[in-house]
Amino acid sequence: LLSARGADMQAVVAAADSLRVAVCGDNVSYVVNRNINYTNVCTYGCTFCAFSKGKPSEALRGASYLLPLHEVTRRTTEAWKRGATEVCMQGGIHPDFTGQMYLDILAAAKAGAPDIHVHAFSPLEVLHGATSLGCSVPDFLAQLKAAGLGSLPGTAAEVLDPAVRAVLCPDKLSTEEWLGVVETAHTVGLRTTSTIMFGHVDSPAAWARHLLLLRDLQARTGGITEFVPLPFVHMEAPIFLADAARRGPTLRECVLMHAVARLVLHPLITNIQASWVKMGPTKAAQLLAAGCNDMGGSIMNESITRAAGASYGQELTPWRMEELIIAAGLKPYQRTTLYGRAPKQQQTASLQAEKLLPLQTGPARQRR
Repeated sequence: LLSARGADMQAVVAAADSLRVAVCGDNVSYVVNRNINYTNVCTYGCTFCAFSKGKPSEALRGASYLLPLHEVTRRTTEAWKRGATEVCMQGGIHPDFTGQMYLDILAAAKAGAPDIHVHAFSPLEVLHGATSLGCSVPDFLAQLKAAGLGSLPGTAAEVLDPAVRAVLCPDKLSTEEWLGVVETAHTVGLRTTSTIMFGHVDSPAAWARHLLLLRDLQARTGGITEFVPLPFVHMEAPIFLADAARRGPTLRECVLMHAVARLVLHPLITNIQASWVKMGPTKAAQLLAAGCNDMGGSIMNESITRAAGASYGQELTPWRMEELIIAAGLKPYQRTTLYGRAPKQQQTASLQAEKLLPLQTGPARQRR
């Protein structure tokens, strides 16, 4: 299915679109959120990552930085005032970080907006946090939950295939470790998203194995809220600049990834998201006819994809998000992280949001 062409591809896409209608109707969701990437310093050697390994141009990754905790608080407060229901927080594995730093970052966000949903810390960060504190993953996740963590992003998955990971991220957590952290999160009551970052040194066979692993995990736990395909952005990625990776997936492959995911993950994962940050708003909206029922977040700020050379990611306002969905003949609505309806007061605030204030960063080795 992932290699389909011509009439076969049209049939796959049509089947995915019909299934979307049966499951979701004409409703398409999005969340008003803010991304906070608290550091671009990282000790890991992922060959695809321009966020910590790319050129230090201000138009790309910029200088190495670590956000002061008060800036995390300020950005969260500003996000809430602008109608956000979520902050999504991730960063590099800074050499000074222990699990306590993740707890401090979480506390800083909750200080800025106590009622906001904090969607934060990849499985890699969770594993690092637990190891650095000398505690188990379940214990560290329980600490995070008690401190106010709402859910985890299912990032750091890349492609859950050992041969692919050996090239892309040889020192990162393994497929089994990623699955273990995510399953443990579900057992302690934390929901997660799920992702795939594809179109580099992988293949349709690897993508298929990845989808089946996610399906099996969801069958065991039911804790995954959505699946988000993330096309590889190649322009500034070290592995591409070394002539060792493709220029990302083709549009055909992107369409098929979303469509096949709808079919393969049904009825276990019912939300398939189109990433406008990776695809661009117009192409992402086109995926609403290929099995997708969600357009992701308004973001406000994004650093990781822009560091790789993409031109999208600063903000897609609720007004523009709804225009795109309506133009596709569908009905938009604001959701929460866990796919409830956003509170009315936050919806109203999001449609009246003022311009964002300038961002502040801090020295790469400053802890506070």
